[in-house]
Parts: sequence; C-alpha cells; structure tokens
Amino acid sequence: MSQKKPRLHLQNIIQTAAEIADKEGIEAVTMAYLAKRLAIRPPSLYNHIDGITELREKLAVYGLKKLYDKLAVATIGKAKDEAIYAFANAYLSFSRSHPGLYELTLSANLENEEHILAGNKIIDLILKVLNGYHLEKETALHAVRGLRSILHGFSSLEQKGGFKLALDLNHSLHLLIDSFILGINRYATTKIIKRSPLW
Repeated sequence: MSQKKPRLHLQNIIQTAAEIADKEGIEAVTMAYLAKRLAIRPPSLYNHIDGITELREKLAVYGLKKLYDKLAVATIGKAKDEAIYAFANAYLSFSRSHPGLYELTLSANLENEEHILAGNKIIDLILKVLNGYHLEKETALHAVRGLRSILHGFSSLEQKGGFKLALDLNHSLHLLIDSFILGINRYATTKIIKRSPLW
C-alpha cells in the first residue's frame, strides 16, 4: 500500500519557493522547478497560484512580513540611537540571510494591497524608532527615506559584490549609521534652514 502524500498548502509552496530564491537566486524560482522540489506535478501548483507573477508577489509580501518581524523584535525596548543601530543590524542580517527573498521585497506592486500594507508596517516601525527624536512630521518622513536608502544601498552593493576593498563591512555600515544619527540629532536640537534644491 503506497504512503499517502501530505496535503499541499499555500504556505508550504511559499516557504519552498523562498528557500529556492535564497539559495539559488530568484531566477531559479520557476513553476516547473518548484513543482519538482515539492515532488508534485506542475499543474497541481495552479490549484493554489495562478502563475509565476502571483508567486513572486506572494513571495514579496512573505519577505516583507519576515523582515518586519525581525526588525520589530530587534528594536523592542530600545529607543533613539540604540534603536537605530539595532534596526540597521537586523536589516542587514535579513538581507544577508535571505538575499533572494530580500530582492523580491523590492518589486513593489502598487495594486497589491497586501504588499502596500506590509511595506507600510515597516515605514511605521521606522517612524516609531525615530519618535524619540521629536522630529517634525515632514522631517521624520525624510529621515525614514534616508535610512531606507542607506540600508538598501548598502545591502544591494554588498549582494552585487560592489565592495572590493579588504575592509570590514560591518564597520563601514556603522560609520554610515553614525553619520545618519549625527544628522538626526542635529535636526532634533537645531532649527535647520530650508536649502535650495540640488537641481
């Protein structure tokens, strides 16, 4: 008597696809290869997912939720400078541990409500981290954009092999965060005049 296969669930599909993306790259995530990894026939996948586009969208949302959870845990009980360092370390830890999944989180779909909500949760978390500096609302949003730019830029360059010099990458990151924090503290304690646009 043959052993009955375990029932296939969407969560199993997403988790397996995420493992492929992280270990073999996002280009390796295809419906055929995913079916092979799950030991099922490709048509069975279409009972759960319409195709590769929907799969990637679900992976992006899954990645954003995992990233948020990691960032939230890292910043619990911390405030101001300590919270920003913890946030930055957790962000880089995620991008290093889940390079494929991280790359997929950046494929924003402005029509996907789940993606928007998951992304907004991370933005709200950054605003909470910055709350202790008592920045004006617009300044705080600029600071959110700045911190995201630093962390994403660093993560992307690292993943693409953009850092060739034999220097400690974590030290480089901490110098960047030091500079960001100095700027935020300056904004928090000094009235900054509005400058002319760069172009």
